[in-house]
Amino acid sequence: MQIEKEGIDDVLHVLYEALRKDGRYHKGSRGGTRELLSVAIRIRNARARISRSEDRGKPFSAVGELLWYLAGSNKLEFIVPYIDLYKEDAEDDGTLHGAYGPRLVNMRDKINQLENVVDLLKAKPGSKRAVIQLFDANDLVGNFKEIPCTTTAQFLVREGRVHLSVTMRSNDAYYGLPHDVFCFTMLQEMVARRLGYDIGEYYHYVGSMHVYEDFLPDLDNYLEEGWHRTESMPPMPEGNPFDLVGTILKAEAAARSGETFRSEDFVAEPYWADVLRLVQVFWASGNGERLDQLKSEFHSQIYRTHLESRRHLRRRVNLDTVGEVSK
Repeated sequence: MQIEKEGIDDVLHVLYEALRKDGRYHKGSRGGTRELLSVAIRIRNARARISRSEDRGKPFSAVGELLWYLAGSNKLEFIVPYIDLYKEDAEDDGTLHGAYGPRLVNMRDKINQLENVVDLLKAKPGSKRAVIQLFDANDLVGNFKEIPCTTTAQFLVREGRVHLSVTMRSNDAYYGLPHDVFCFTMLQEMVARRLGYDIGEYYHYVGSMHVYEDFLPDLDNYLEEGWHRTESMPPMPEGNPFDLVGTILKAEAAARSGETFRSEDFVAEPYWADVLRLVQVFWASGNGERLDQLKSEFHSQIYRTHLESRRHLRRRVNLDTVGEVSK
């Protein structure tokens, strides 16, 4: 199956209808699924990465997952407040064997694949070798609760834009796909800006695209919302966004600990201040007064529409109080 659309909501509508109509039953390791084999997705506007749906629009947890990647972390304690489903995948020592972060920036305890891709494309912009490997042959040796669903990510510079092709062995269309598109297109734009280019198109290839049967009613609810107008995140500012990662991670830790601050105290650029505000909104869930303040501070209108979903969620401060929010 091939899907070519402008943004994430356009893709989800076509995909969810196809899973409903043509998906075949498959008994997966976690229960029955409706499955489509060999799905190819092309998103022409990679900045249209946030769903407009009340249900699928989850920029807060998606940013949390992106920061987990950039931190190079495989720790459950970092990610589970944002996505509690990861508790099912953790090993006994509280780590995630399949976590992407260490594989992106410290593969085999020595290889920073993101840096290598950037260095290669700086020296040879037309190269076809700028490939990040997330699935490793060692993943098939041993008994792990989870291994990477993503196999490779290839960056291609063409006509002044950076395109990204991601290949996945398996993809949960309901929980995983919206987050995957958000995180990978953010990395795509970060690499593009680091290289001095604009972002190009995003390509997503999946061997097994599926939805668990328990969530078929949720697919119906999404489809019943109707078609959502495509809306894009603003362009990422020029410069090297990776220089800001350490600062943003410090700010995330401050928000996690309950500190109140203005995002501009950490990052002056409005784009990144808004991204950091998404993190603040997550940790301020249930605090109406604080959410009102944060809502008034956003520079981009696109994020404000999602803020209301956080008003009735109580704030989580440790693993014992996690559970209400997932992808």
